Amino acid sequence: MTTYTVPPRWLFLKIETDEGIVGWGEPIIEGKAATVAAAVDELSDLLIGKDPANIEDLWTIMYRGGFYRGGPILMSAISGIDQALWDIKGKALGQPVHQLLGGKVRDRIRTYSWIGGDRPGDTAAAALETKNRGFTAVKMNATEELQFIDSYTKVDQVIENVQAIREATGDDFGIGVDFHGRAHKPMAKVLIKELEPYRLLFIEEPVLSEHFGSLRDVMANTPTPIALGERLFSRWDFREVVASGAVDIIQPDVSHAGGITETRKIAMMAEAYDVALALHCPLGPIALASCLQVDAGSYNAFIQEQSLGIHYNTSNDLLDYVTDPSVFNYDDGMIDIPSGPGLGIEVNEEYVIERSAEGHRWRNPIWRHTDGSFAEW
Repeated sequence: MTTYTVPPRWLFLKIETDEGIVGWGEPIIEGKAATVAAAVDELSDLLIGKDPANIEDLWTIMYRGGFYRGGPILMSAISGIDQALWDIKGKALGQPVHQLLGGKVRDRIRTYSWIGGDRPGDTAAAALETKNRGFTAVKMNATEELQFIDSYTKVDQVIENVQAIREATGDDFGIGVDFHGRAHKPMAKVLIKELEPYRLLFIEEPVLSEHFGSLRDVMANTPTPIALGERLFSRWDFREVVASGAVDIIQPDVSHAGGITETRKIAMMAEAYDVALALHCPLGPIALASCLQVDAGSYNAFIQEQSLGIHYNTSNDLLDYVTDPSVFNYDDGMIDIPSGPGLGIEVNEEYVIERSAEGHRWRNPIWRHTDGSFAEW
């Protein structure tokens, strides 16, 4: 089991078997690549010498066998290992992962593109350019820093940005607005109400996941779909959120929430509550391929995040690490489900090794309010 820290902010995992079959995974929590790599190394003691085909048992041992469980580091390490094990199984059997999970319910899935950066600007022009490239939806950060109680000037700026996108792209274009956990309950209430006239595709993470209960009534009574879940890490984390009725879309991350094995269980649980699935994935090609394998067989999946051109991807971008970029075929705002064995992609190992020599030490910015206190990024 070998990890590679590669630009711009990703961690790749290669698992080799004694029969020569290699599987790839993407175990990463953004900003903690070295920590997750150490966790992968520790988990290897439970895996080396075992049959990689017994994915469910290996997952259970990794999750339950260390006494302490859950959380971003352990679950991200398990996620990448799980992806690589499914990649191995698919390659061994000559089938894409989705066939091993029961087959496809779709051939392709709608996708969206990020615009505007951390502090949203020039969003209308960026949205129109994205539409002209064939996408039918975008997502943007809603706002800059927000205090618990903040000015209506900041609210007005959010509305101005969204209104400009709507006017530039038309009524049928999808607009997702990500509060990014920056809004506390008082301002989230205001923003949700003020954005209602713009018929958004969804509002994402209106408050931090740990506070969703405090805004449950507001979220349940707005006509705007509410999405949440990138900072939840298991079916147990999602259980109360899904059952609450306050969330319309869940967004587990296949590189954070236990890999393909666990994310599929989360998706099925959400379907039982008539909650939609929109997998979180501002990451690399292995993570995206894993997401698409889950999307393929999840009836409630309706749109897929992807990182092509996202503002984090400076030194390298999504397609750089695969030998055949056309496997991610973007057309009419949709992306095809990869049909090759395993995850359906071929990682350019030589280039991975080359770029791992540079690696990265990516950290998210630390923001502060004008009074000097910490601000959510």
